[in-house]
Amino acid sequence: MRLNIDLNCDLGESFGVYQMGQDADILPWITSANIACAFHAGDPSVMKRTVKACVQHEIHIGAHPGLPDLQGFGRREMQVTAEEVYDMIVYQVGALRAFVQIEGARLHHVKPHGALYNMAARQPELAAAVAAAVYDVDRELVLYGLAGSELIEQGRKRGLRVAREIFADRMYEDDGALTPRSLPGAVIHDAQQAISQVMSILERKEVMSRRGLVVPLEADTVCVHGDNEQALVFVQGLHQGLTEAGLLVKGEK
Repeated sequence: MRLNIDLNCDLGESFGVYQMGQDADILPWITSANIACAFHAGDPSVMKRTVKACVQHEIHIGAHPGLPDLQGFGRREMQVTAEEVYDMIVYQVGALRAFVQIEGARLHHVKPHGALYNMAARQPELAAAVAAAVYDVDRELVLYGLAGSELIEQGRKRGLRVAREIFADRMYEDDGALTPRSLPGAVIHDAQQAISQVMSILERKEVMSRRGLVVPLEADTVCVHGDNEQALVFVQGLHQGLTEAGLLVKGEK
């Protein structure tokens, strides 16, 4: 079993007068943050505030670019070309990177959001476009992607450092893909079940799928969703569980 693990969370998802998540409470318990870049959630002011908070807590800052779908929170698939994906990634990462530079910090990673993340996980051409965009903006950035997915493969081919991501609060399918949120049981609401799933992956390099199949899986980083109403309970319990198991909760370099 690996000796350290990165614990990441999607943050900065508020927009205007609409408040999302428990960012201030979650920040002390994580090691990396994926900040929305105003396409699927967030806005410039929220981006700036979230970057400042991450700098104060000394955690890794990542860009969380998504599809241009505020109403659907970036979770609805769109018909987009590889060129469009490339342009969207460059645009959003560049915007967040500017706020990070103003704070005298450095952008650490990029993790696509929602539907874009899932599309790039299985479509080589879109995954390649994401990887190319990240590389062209800054080849030192780490690309976060679903463990075992096309996005990880294309990131490696491009020459990027990659972080294989698993999810504490999501169910898996037999092929290692995330269970679509439209299906019952796709989101795990029980903190102990989430912790058990993570420990299974870290200790035995396997996860039990929704249909009961044992699926091989390896991880460099664990995600807890900040918009889950149980997010704070999840991240605190997960942090404690990982620590008690002898792991150092530490950001990916």
